[in-house]
Amino acid sequence: MQLTSSAFEHGKRIPTKYTCDGENINPPLAISDVPYQAQSLVLLMDDPDVPPTAPVRVWDHWVIFNIPPDTKTIEEGKNPSGVMGKNTRGDLFYGGPCPPDREHRYFFKLYALDTVLSLSDGPTKKEVEQAMQEHVIAQTELVGVYERI
Repeated sequence: MQLTSSAFEHGKRIPTKYTCDGENINPPLAISDVPYQAQSLVLLMDDPDVPPTAPVRVWDHWVIFNIPPDTKTIEEGKNPSGVMGKNTRGDLFYGGPCPPDREHRYFFKLYALDTVLSLSDGPTKKEVEQAMQEHVIAQTELVGVYERI
């Protein structure tokens, strides 16, 4: 399974357009090679490089689950079909990179599951991760970096 973006390469800089310094919209994403037995997809975006004084260890930017497994693209500035979960701010939408101190890494993690998750609207990333335990049949990630200038 693969997750790519036409806006940036793996390990490279996320364009300002997709951050708090720009339009703060999600980048376009392409999904390929999803296992045929997948029943749903989960997309999580997080930042593990938060300052040590922050109240959380990882900042969650985007949480979406029950994405149809035949999804091939996620358009720029649009959520895919699926159910939105809460990011760290408590919002049910994409929150772009906005590092307060230095360059941070942003992990777009895609999971193929052998089930559809039975969660109500607005769960946290932790709740989604707990529900998908033992149901992950494939996973991949796309990493971008960003530092405010």
